[in-house]
Amino acid sequence: MSFTLIDLPAGFHDDPYPHYAWLRDEAPVCAQPDGTFVVSRYADLDMIYRDTKRFISDKKKVFAPKFGTDAPLYEHHTTSLVFNDPPLHTRVRKIMVGAMNPRALASMEPGLITLVDSLLDEMQDHQEVDLIEAFAGAIPIEVIGNLFNIPRNERGPLRDWSLAILGALEPALTPEQEAIGNKAVLDFVEFLKEIVADRRKNPGDPQTDVLTRLIESEEGQLSPVELYQNCIFILNAGHETTTNLIGNALWLLHDDREARARLIAEPKLITPAVDEFLRMESPNQFGNRLTTEDMTLHGTHIPAGTDLHMCIGAANRDAAQFANPDALQLDRRPNKHLAFAGGAHTCVGLTLARMEGRIAVGKFLERFPDYEITQGAKRAGRIRFRGFSRLPARLS
Repeated sequence: MSFTLIDLPAGFHDDPYPHYAWLRDEAPVCAQPDGTFVVSRYADLDMIYRDTKRFISDKKKVFAPKFGTDAPLYEHHTTSLVFNDPPLHTRVRKIMVGAMNPRALASMEPGLITLVDSLLDEMQDHQEVDLIEAFAGAIPIEVIGNLFNIPRNERGPLRDWSLAILGALEPALTPEQEAIGNKAVLDFVEFLKEIVADRRKNPGDPQTDVLTRLIESEEGQLSPVELYQNCIFILNAGHETTTNLIGNALWLLHDDREARARLIAEPKLITPAVDEFLRMESPNQFGNRLTTEDMTLHGTHIPAGTDLHMCIGAANRDAAQFANPDALQLDRRPNKHLAFAGGAHTCVGLTLARMEGRIAVGKFLERFPDYEITQGAKRAGRIRFRGFSRLPARLS
């Protein structure tokens, strides 16, 4: 058996976990044809996330040949928070952490409950719905739109732009996908220019308005390019992963009727259950780091400047870290999964994502405890992000 990201085994998108198990057991540092390596064990990923000197996030060397240095996708992905190291990473992260303060998050919860209830009301009259379009994908668009105070009637393009830009991170990229991704960045920047210009004239409360906070922060003053591209990053990151979290959770509970019945009977379990959904079906399956020096890992020589594909989906089912890792255990503790990455790059929005998952899944089960996933469920067909593009369900 072998494994390459550019020539995936049959059935991989439906069930990658047997392949991840093979990687952990037989090839924990798996060489790829392009000189990169897939790393799959929990202990190795945890070590890499914590070591910011030997493993860096800057991807200019990787993205230059992939996109071209004059491409909009290159500008975006080399400027956004996730693919940067200090000092830019430190400046932007500090602003964002401040914006995700307890007061701001507490103020968002009533609106999130109202939003989820309204979506459930809309679905109530339909015997069958697509849970991604009608529910899982609709929630983060509204939440992130509210964080930036983007007018509701202008949020329509956000999901398609997000999918196009994040889709360009896939290991194998077609010319069509690249063209769509580049156009999405350009369109997104033009959209943001108008929003930013208006916010400069009419600032919001920097305690609850992320965009105002990004604009007004003196300590982390951002250039126009840094401002626009990190706004895009925040809008994209908060959307795709949360959509996947909710959709994957409803899929898992559909397959495991015993777990579903227990969660309905013990609704307080929703808090640890969200972390178990994140572990079992991590919305983000891969991260990347670049080595800064020669090293040897599990007997494999890795030169300096090598791109490492960190398989979060495999690490989160590593038996060396998690007992009975392929079983859904709603009350699993401890549950130190890597769905939010780790170290200096731990996801800034993890508390918000958990809140969205807790309210969305919990309220959905209250309203539709007997839902059934019907024929036609479709995985999004991506390696880096794991979720559904379509998840039809009968609600009663």
